[in-house]
Amino acid sequence: MAGDPLSSSAVSRGRFVVVGGGIAGVTCAEHLATEFPSDDILLVTASPVIKAVMNYRQVSRTLEEFDVEEQASSVLEKRYPNIKVIQSGVKQLKSDGHKIITEAGKEYAYEKLCLCAGAKPKLITEGNPFVLGIRDTDSVAEFQKHLAEAKRITIVGNGGIALELVYEIEGCEVIWAIKDKAIGNTFFDAGAAEFLIPKLSTEKPELPIACKRTKYTIAESEKEERAVASLGKIGSALGPDWHEGLHLKGSKELPHKVHIESMCEIKKIYLQEDFQHLQKVSLVFPKAQQDERNAEPDQDLWPVYVELTNGKVYGCDFIVSATGVVPNVQPFLDGNNFTLGEDGGLKVDKYMHTSLPDIYAAGDICTTSWEPSPFWQQMRLWTQARQMGWYAAKCMAADALGEPIDMDFSFELFAHVTKFFSYKVVLLGKYNAQGLGLDHELMLRCTKGREYVKVVMQNGRMMGAVLIGETDLEETFENLILNQMDLSRYGEHLLDPNIDIEDYFD
Repeated sequence: MAGDPLSSSAVSRGRFVVVGGGIAGVTCAEHLATEFPSDDILLVTASPVIKAVMNYRQVSRTLEEFDVEEQASSVLEKRYPNIKVIQSGVKQLKSDGHKIITEAGKEYAYEKLCLCAGAKPKLITEGNPFVLGIRDTDSVAEFQKHLAEAKRITIVGNGGIALELVYEIEGCEVIWAIKDKAIGNTFFDAGAAEFLIPKLSTEKPELPIACKRTKYTIAESEKEERAVASLGKIGSALGPDWHEGLHLKGSKELPHKVHIESMCEIKKIYLQEDFQHLQKVSLVFPKAQQDERNAEPDQDLWPVYVELTNGKVYGCDFIVSATGVVPNVQPFLDGNNFTLGEDGGLKVDKYMHTSLPDIYAAGDICTTSWEPSPFWQQMRLWTQARQMGWYAAKCMAADALGEPIDMDFSFELFAHVTKFFSYKVVLLGKYNAQGLGLDHELMLRCTKGREYVKVVMQNGRMMGAVLIGETDLEETFENLILNQMDLSRYGEHLLDPNIDIEDYFD
């Protein structure tokens, strides 16, 4: 376990101190360690493991893929001898004195500080033992333990984790409650949702798809030690493909069974005793094409019940709250007058400065406040955590050396590649027409079970795109968005599958 690099003095000093062992924090610390090899870089993290970017690959000018490897902090220290990892949460930040105090009672003075403490799950209710949030590897282990004995669960939320769970879980009935009309509206529109839904009722491939991003390399004994040490702490967020290689199976020999309740939220949660006392009536798991007016009451008793805002009540073994995250700013606010964004994150300017001197922020904890490129928006995703961590380090280094700095190119175009329901999904620019008002049009191409292509056009120019499946169009569309070529004359031929569009615009 990493310790205090200068335990003999009351206050340890580091020219650069980074808080957070997730991708943003580790990327920031690594870049600073490279820029300043003779300076100690202090990385303060509550978790005994850190997240490292491995096998980084630039897919195109803005799209990138990488593996996320969970490592013991000693591996990072070995790779970068001037990085010193302090395993402890932050108890207090004293910005006036340029120092932080850890939960272990140690003080660390800094010249420049970068806060990369991530975000925490936004649970639908606190303190209920039947409501689980999934945010880090420890909460996944807890989820697996509950799932192994479950016959039915309720998943609440419509983001990335919810999408992955409903597809991966087997041997268990899943009630999926979403507040939107269609699944996955954070990432795509109703048309794309309709394209994906058939996958929920088809058998998944026998062989697991090779994991592209998340790998767990901790030995079993270390995992146990980590789980004990991290109780009550907020760990680093899960990465893409976090579910690969995990056994997500319930207690029943059932095929994939998902029922979606759309346009609703959780109204109330009842424990079994309260449910019986109030003489409520719950419903059986709906059959396909079942007339909702004839839905049968459920005779089984369940540990917990959810009442939805549409009036339906279902019993289940437990509830997964996958309703997003909130920036983890709380440990740093006491006595410090940070300016916060509307979403509660620390506001940062185009140089990743917060509102306080010599304090920067990157990743999920921050809210960008600069005027963005017409094709970029902030989303709390792993790709942006890496980009922000790297760029924050670049800004800290330039500031320390008194050098000018230009905005990083990664903020020119929103670009993200992921995987849902075993399909490759690429999102580019204003892929959901964010902020474009009514003055835009959509062009679609869909081949059932194979690909879904949507482009967002405005005044004859491409503003964004959603690509599902192996379309091989990402680099071409990226260029068309960035160079803003007038495509009016191509009309619907732009998406003609008989035209090799890559050659067309090369």
